[in-house]
Amino acid sequence: MAKNVLFGTLEKIGDLNGALMEGVRVRQQRLAKPKGALGRLEVLSVQLAGITGDMQPPLSPRSVIVCAADHGVAEENVSAYPAEVTRQMVLNLLDGGAAVNVLARQFGARVILVDVGVNATLPQHQQLYDCKIRKGTNNMLYEPAMERDEALTAVEIGIEIANAEIASGSRLLITGDIGIGNTTSSAAITSLLTGLAAQEVTGPGSGLGLSGWRRKCEVVEKSLALQNPNPIDPLDILCKIGGLEIAAITGVILAAAAARLPVLIDGFVSAASAIIASLFASQSKLYMIAGTCSSEPGHSILLNILDLNPLLTLDLQIGEGAGALLAIPLLEAAVNTLNEMTTSEEAQISMNATKEAAAAPL
Repeated sequence: MAKNVLFGTLEKIGDLNGALMEGVRVRQQRLAKPKGALGRLEVLSVQLAGITGDMQPPLSPRSVIVCAADHGVAEENVSAYPAEVTRQMVLNLLDGGAAVNVLARQFGARVILVDVGVNATLPQHQQLYDCKIRKGTNNMLYEPAMERDEALTAVEIGIEIANAEIASGSRLLITGDIGIGNTTSSAAITSLLTGLAAQEVTGPGSGLGLSGWRRKCEVVEKSLALQNPNPIDPLDILCKIGGLEIAAITGVILAAAAARLPVLIDGFVSAASAIIASLFASQSKLYMIAGTCSSEPGHSILLNILDLNPLLTLDLQIGEGAGALLAIPLLEAAVNTLNEMTTSEEAQISMNATKEAAAAPL
């Protein structure tokens, strides 16, 4: 792997194209509709133009990059499912039977899976990138999840996989994750960076009952107390309480920002990666679009910190990139309405409010 992949990527992340964004705002005001009538679609059209430097940016080809790894903390019964399910879910995805596969076929996206730490030997597959660093993390309840250089390697793998997809033509990246135990790491990251108690940011994950949820909160609290990660050092956070797939997704997000491409953020685990990415480069937030907000309490908290307003709230409890894929039609609608609607002048429609209506109280 090339040296300084991360730092070279961070150097490329800059501001959005402000001049073009202003041009889009002006056009939105000229379209044959009341001012602001398209709501979030107008905001999206401005952001997409600023990200790409194109008023009509291509949103296809598109790639869902699903990063997979196991977590040592799964030993603490923080999930309703055993760690073996990570391998089973990965195989189902490679067989085309996962939710992300179904939705990717519907919305014309390519799905790839990046194995950075699954605790199993996976069969060769054309959609699989075998980048295994180790077979799962350590149990963060007792020791750091991984070494610092392993966390850095995982981030750089995410960058290089994303760059490969971009080089192959992808113009929209979508994040996804698979890994039993990863909402526990995500809750720990959220608690660390917000100062909120574990009970406020930890959810039942994949279906824990009350006693299991209490145990999960206890594991989050004790892990933070023992590992004491530095909240302003993203690599320290990743190596002490993170996951290999969380680190790799962080790299995917940073690569998208460096290439000036939009990245659709999926669920709670992807949001944890997104906030880590923002610690590496605060401007990376400008390139993120929150596709969905799950039922995990920490998810909405992270999105608020990132100033991301989710396009959909469907109470999904699945990662993989499935929720983010559902938001693709909204991105397409934002671009198409901006470029294909006629202006008021072209349609000969007067959009000026009458003096009486303009002066009337709400």
